[in-house]
Amino acid sequence: MTTQSDILETQVHWYVVHTYSGQEDRVCRNLENRIDSLDVRDKVYRVVVPTEDEIEIRSGQKRTVTRKVFPGYILVEMMMTDDTWRVVRETPGVTGFVSSGDPPRPVPLDENEVRSILDQMEQEAPRIRVGYQKGQSVRITDGPFLDFIGTVEEVSPDRGKVVVMVSFFGRETPVELDFLQIEKL
Repeated sequence: MTTQSDILETQVHWYVVHTYSGQEDRVCRNLENRIDSLDVRDKVYRVVVPTEDEIEIRSGQKRTVTRKVFPGYILVEMMMTDDTWRVVRETPGVTGFVSSGDPPRPVPLDENEVRSILDQMEQEAPRIRVGYQKGQSVRITDGPFLDFIGTVEEVSPDRGKVVVMVSFFGRETPVELDFLQIEKL
């Protein structure tokens, strides 16, 4: 059991808090409500569910979806004291802090790690989730090679393109296509 002498930090750090998987948003809302109702906003500053937008291609349709970067975890920027530890730890859905040592103590994240995570969340263009890999068989669904079957040779997620080897006049020919122009077999 953690005691008052175990936790006392006067600096503000980011901590990783483990939650029940799939409950990150609910835990975030509950924690925000507890912070306000228990009046510790001066010591617990931000609660973040790390997410990023991705473009997902399904059935030939592009959709933007929000994906959790670290399922089962949230980030909390706070000054670690007994009171703030208890506020976070006793929030429904929280299973504990990421900690180490004996007795276990919450471990703050490195500033570079936090900056990288927050920057990833704020990127302007959504990432394209690639469901294709080299050597996979695909059917072309659009363009001059409609209904041809080929093999993925190269995937360029940053450009949203894929190179497919198609048998054309008895020869393997590389064809560059958009992700929307192919489907998995």
